[in-house]
Amino acid sequence: MASADITAEPVKAGEVRVNKHKADWRGWKFMWPFAVVFIFVFIIPIVYAIYISFFKKQMIGGTKFVGLQNYQRLLVDQQFWSSVGRVALFTVVQVPIMLFLAAAMALAIDSMKLHGTKFFRISTFLPYAVPAVVSTLIWGFVYGAKYGLVGSFNDFFGTNIDVLKPSVLLAAIGNINTWEFTGYNMLIFYSSLSTIPHSLYEAASIDGASEWQIVKSIKLPELKGSLAITVIFSIIGSFQLFNEPSILQNMVPGNAITTYYTPNMYAYNLSFSGNQSNYAAALAIVMAVITMAIAYAVQLNSMKEQMK
Repeated sequence: MASADITAEPVKAGEVRVNKHKADWRGWKFMWPFAVVFIFVFIIPIVYAIYISFFKKQMIGGTKFVGLQNYQRLLVDQQFWSSVGRVALFTVVQVPIMLFLAAAMALAIDSMKLHGTKFFRISTFLPYAVPAVVSTLIWGFVYGAKYGLVGSFNDFFGTNIDVLKPSVLLAAIGNINTWEFTGYNMLIFYSSLSTIPHSLYEAASIDGASEWQIVKSIKLPELKGSLAITVIFSIIGSFQLFNEPSILQNMVPGNAITTYYTPNMYAYNLSFSGNQSNYAAALAIVMAVITMAIAYAVQLNSMKEQMK
């Protein structure tokens, strides 16, 4: 019986022989620059914040290990929970309004019936390109009851409108945020709508579907995935509210914006003005956990809706 002649297949020019039994680490050569930056900028600061949150600076004796004492203090800190409740209210009211406007703008652009679509898209996105500090300063001068647009309106009509009084101050900050981020969210929605083939719209029109039926049955279901992304991003951004109230603090009369107006402002003032960086670190960790829990719950709910 003749034995089979076993020979290795020749390797053609340009081909690379890959050993399936050996790990291929070539991809890490491209990832290590980002991994190094990610570790030093993101991972190490988080680990350090968790570490110092278990300590406390004392006038006598220096830094002392106190375990969970800072976290226990947070549980009964009324100023902290007041700031959390304020940003929660801000999120519940401002985020739906902003996303509704963003979705409406995206639908208007995608309808191809809007004149000057390119100009409208650019002008809507432009506020997002303006730094938050500059945007807040602009709106702060507009809101001023003794100067700016509101002041001129009061002088002309003899009214006494003050949008910076404590009862409507949070709404005024929400208006700034809505102006800043509606265009950004609009582009996310519009990118989702752009993936729908226009032949589908034409087929629906031939079948007698109205414009509203096309929006309801075709376009809105397509926005579910992007809606989850925008909701998560908006919740994270709302719970990190800092720039707007911090800048307006010097423009608002009285003490309407306190040092604990938002959790981020509270942590900042504790760390840099109150010399309580350890307690501020514990506050930041708790806020991160709360934000991640809410974002994760939104993501789970979105996944369940998409699986239906």
